[in-house]
Amino acid sequence: MGVSFTAAGHLRNRAVKLIAGVLLSAAVLASADASEFRTAAVSVARVDWRAAAEQLKAEIGPDSAAASRFNFTPQRRFRPYDPRSLPAIVQLNGVTATLFTGISRSTVPVLLPFDTAAYFADRARGVPESLSIGHYQSGFRTLDLFDPGPAGYSALFTLEPGKDAAEGLPPRTFTKPVEVQITGSLLTYDINDPQAGKGEPVKALAAQYPDLRRTVREGFVRYAFTRFGVPYVVSIQCLDSKPRAKRLACREASPIAERFIKSLRIVGGKPSRPRGYLASQPAERPATPSPDFTYRPSGAILPGTGYRGQPGHADFTVYSQIRFPLQGAPAYANSQSFLNWGDCFHRGRVPRPTGKGASYRCKSSDKKLVLDETAGENYAYPWQDNFCEARDFNVGQCAQGYGHQGQDIRPASCPQRHGNADRCEPNHFGVVAVRDGVLLRSPKQQAATLLVNTSAEHIRFRYMHMNPSMMDADGVLHGRRVNEGERLGLVSNYQDYPGGTTTHLHFDVQVFTREGWLWVNPYVTLIASYERLLGQRGREVAAEPVEMPAGPPPDDVAKPEEAVEGSE
Repeated sequence: MGVSFTAAGHLRNRAVKLIAGVLLSAAVLASADASEFRTAAVSVARVDWRAAAEQLKAEIGPDSAAASRFNFTPQRRFRPYDPRSLPAIVQLNGVTATLFTGISRSTVPVLLPFDTAAYFADRARGVPESLSIGHYQSGFRTLDLFDPGPAGYSALFTLEPGKDAAEGLPPRTFTKPVEVQITGSLLTYDINDPQAGKGEPVKALAAQYPDLRRTVREGFVRYAFTRFGVPYVVSIQCLDSKPRAKRLACREASPIAERFIKSLRIVGGKPSRPRGYLASQPAERPATPSPDFTYRPSGAILPGTGYRGQPGHADFTVYSQIRFPLQGAPAYANSQSFLNWGDCFHRGRVPRPTGKGASYRCKSSDKKLVLDETAGENYAYPWQDNFCEARDFNVGQCAQGYGHQGQDIRPASCPQRHGNADRCEPNHFGVVAVRDGVLLRSPKQQAATLLVNTSAEHIRFRYMHMNPSMMDADGVLHGRRVNEGERLGLVSNYQDYPGGTTTHLHFDVQVFTREGWLWVNPYVTLIASYERLLGQRGREVAAEPVEMPAGPPPDDVAKPEEAVEGSE
């Protein structure tokens, strides 16, 4: 029996509605799944240790006097994860461990600018051990940091001023020491990186490193390459601008990085059993609901605070099960620049506030503010993401490539020196290590970074705005090992000078990728850590709409020459 056109149309409409309903349900489920906190997905490299042993043999020289110290014949039954299968590597570790402590903990071949062949040749000729190790390091000072472990290794070397000409490098305007970092990692984090795989080849080193690529991003010139199946990245913090005495230009940093790479040799490492891919999983969170703690969604930055009107970056990844970075609760994650007393990131305040309690707003928003750092809104829930707030810092995860790099966190309260003060008194609340790890920081620097190297993680955490002189006095310096919960300092307001910002902690997270260490949104990681501190689960609340002023979005102008190290 046939079906009328009217009935057929009715059926089609019902089918369309049914399909639309299914799609809507799927979208709702996808949205629910998208907001679920999950652990990071991590890829694991397969290390070709036989190729590493062959490279060592070539570097030592099979006919040299030093070659007699090594057994390059692998066991008959070769197991790539068994150190006994590669006796030369084991022998190498036995010697270099006195120079590079813990080198056999690295699960990838350790490449450093160290002339292994010359060192062993000198030992064979009886040259005394008292000869400075720096003699073999191509002009780079004895390394400032070496962190080997189950995820690989990181190292930091320094080239002192005046060494350029001696090492055949072009003269530079920059007058301070240049720090060069190298990381080789068994683990790489799978993040959505819109700039992945870009960069330019380095023709001068193409024969030695065929896949070597140079990029300038997130405040560093980076050289990424693969050796023995392992990703390595050499990087130097610099500015993509003209050379200055106090600002290292990337054009000056590049020859130094290339000299460093050209000098790399195998100095150790230890094979380990292969590991599988570390898949993303639902993150553990307390079941008991908190009566107080609430937070805005990830990516929901205050309207009008993004770079050129950009939105935030929603990321529901708990990158590490960390201890919360402040010593105690309560604490408040929000914007220090676009809330009360904030400077609106130099966009202008209208009307210009003249004294404590004066009302104003940022030109990019109609949100009402007051000139009082102790204002209740600054020290109240809900939390607010500000990873992609307007700043002059490169952040690949943020739209248009600029953002804040991390999250601002205020402590429990805002003590003041006297009743008429509009500022918080700093240095009252403790800042602690979020994990066991090793510190990365030179004297007088504003930033302190904690490196974590385990069988499942290769990750860094950076702390900003503590007072540098206090950190120096407390020994918060390169190579110091700290335990989770150990005090690193006090929440302060240092940004180039005391009182340069509001009293808060800037906290950010970097994970290792094939492009090097990249910033990722720490907001959900901090929520999860705060929940563990409370022993209670927070509640997400909707993003609060804020009326925007009429007119085009603010015309932010990036000023990378001003953005060397710090974030607000």
